[in-house]
Amino acid sequence: MKLSSITLIVVLVLIVLFDGCGVSSYNGMNKSRVAVNKAWGNVQSAYQRRADLIPNIVSTVSAAADFEKSTLTEVIQARASATQIKVDADDLTPEKMQQFQASQGQLSQALGRLMVVSEQYPQLRTTENFGALQKELEGTENRIKFARDEFNTATEEFNVKVTSFPGSIIAGFAGFKEKPMFAADQGSEKAPDVNAGFNKNK
Repeated sequence: MKLSSITLIVVLVLIVLFDGCGVSSYNGMNKSRVAVNKAWGNVQSAYQRRADLIPNIVSTVSAAADFEKSTLTEVIQARASATQIKVDADDLTPEKMQQFQASQGQLSQALGRLMVVSEQYPQLRTTENFGALQKELEGTENRIKFARDEFNTATEEFNVKVTSFPGSIIAGFAGFKEKPMFAADQGSEKAPDVNAGFNKNK
């Protein structure tokens, strides 16, 4: 067999192998991308659930005639700011992720202050509706943490695929790029205990 024929056969074999590897890599990255998008949808759903709770919380708290209006205003404004930021899963950039996380963090802080101030109002602590809202908020914070952890796990798997050889080559051609992950918030190792102050006053 001539050298040229051997060379041609080798080239053809390499093309076939690379093509098969390329298809497999692309499909794997696409599957991971879908998983990331789904996880991001769950994150947004969890945060939206919290946002939907806030009007009821504010309404219940404002029933206390002398309640600090500035605290309520802060929560309302933080909620408005957080719900205005919409980030598509396919357009996640480090900058947009940081902006999204910062706005949600501000809302978390505002809600935390609201709950602390609420400790000073005995009539709220004995209100059945407010107690139920507290429990629902606590459950929502747990859901948010779980959704964020799931998103980070899915994103890590995706990022490994698009940055590892030979997947990185396929990713470059196909337009797959690394996606940002949630950075840990201070104290995020546990979900906020919105009942802490109330429990100690019972």
